[in-house]
Amino acid sequence: MPLQPLHPIPYGRQHITPEDVQAVTETLYSDYLTQGPKVGEFEEAFARYIGAKYAVAVSNGTAALHLCTLALGAQPSQRVITTPITFSASANCVRYCGGEVHFADIDPKTGLLDLQAVRQLLESHPRGHFHGLIPVDFAGLAIDMEAARQLADEFSLWIIEDACHAPGGFFTDSKGQEQRCGNGKFADLAIFSFHPVKHIATGEGGMITTNRPDLYADLLRLRTHGITKDPALMHRHDGGWYMEMQELGYNYRMPDMLCALGISQLTRADEGLARRRKLAARYDAAFATIPAVRPLAGVPGHAYHLYVIQVPNRKGLYDFLRERQIFAQVHYIPVHTMPYYQGLGWQLGDFPLAENYYAHCLSIPLFPTLTDAEQNYVVASIKEFVAR
Repeated sequence: MPLQPLHPIPYGRQHITPEDVQAVTETLYSDYLTQGPKVGEFEEAFARYIGAKYAVAVSNGTAALHLCTLALGAQPSQRVITTPITFSASANCVRYCGGEVHFADIDPKTGLLDLQAVRQLLESHPRGHFHGLIPVDFAGLAIDMEAARQLADEFSLWIIEDACHAPGGFFTDSKGQEQRCGNGKFADLAIFSFHPVKHIATGEGGMITTNRPDLYADLLRLRTHGITKDPALMHRHDGGWYMEMQELGYNYRMPDMLCALGISQLTRADEGLARRRKLAARYDAAFATIPAVRPLAGVPGHAYHLYVIQVPNRKGLYDFLRERQIFAQVHYIPVHTMPYYQGLGWQLGDFPLAENYYAHCLSIPLFPTLTDAEQNYVVASIKEFVAR
């Protein structure tokens, strides 16, 4: 086995450079810490990178989801479908608005929401029973948003694409064209997170992208208390200080110093993505001849936020790796098995494919600054456990 690294190896890690520090420092010495020019600059740069018309920076990915459900009119009478294999925020955003969350099972080969299972759920109820769909680009693998859009149009659903794991990821559509996650061509709205383990790390922060000007205008208001300063939209205009709160909004703004960090991080997003894909290819090769280690399917366009394997003895491997200072993680505990959602009527056995996936899944270290030597140590440790 290769020598144990000097430092613990987490499943994910942010990469902060001197350029990042300089960008934040310059903003700290500027006239604005929040609601300044770096917000718009980050939004414009991110929209260009994703290929969407509009982007709205917000305080975190959960805030992004909440604002999306508000903008799309989610309310207690609405029912929305999502996947059980996701972070709970993908479902919670519907509950924030009083709506009902429903789940459909996953494709066990990819971990993605199974659109055929969604169809079966939709067809088992009268037309109009469901109102929205929240698919997730899980682990960085893009869901087929073209197929999701066709399904949504057939059943009159809106779509929020949870693309937190997949900035720079894409799928290939029916015409052979690459469609970047969150580009707004198929989803009404898409959301991203800038949590430290994500591709672009700002500590906290999130982004919403869309091609719809009406939703863009709504989001700008909703993230700032429902307030507008646009004279064309106000009921009256008392002077230059005047503003109007026209609806119940929230303080979900992202400060300039974090946007400055995001701008700097974005400049090397493709470099980080290329490194993630290279590391994933090395894992693929290492595990190709080990039947007990089954990686989730990978295809061109995968953004590899996570590298997920499935093993017969997940708890054993998890503990074994921790003893060797390798801190793997589990993504995710099925949302429908959480006590809160069980209190709403969901229970074990409702989605057997998701539950079986959870019983065997483990996310092993994958981040751009993971060295080849560290990765070799991870692979050797997994092989040693399997051999035992």
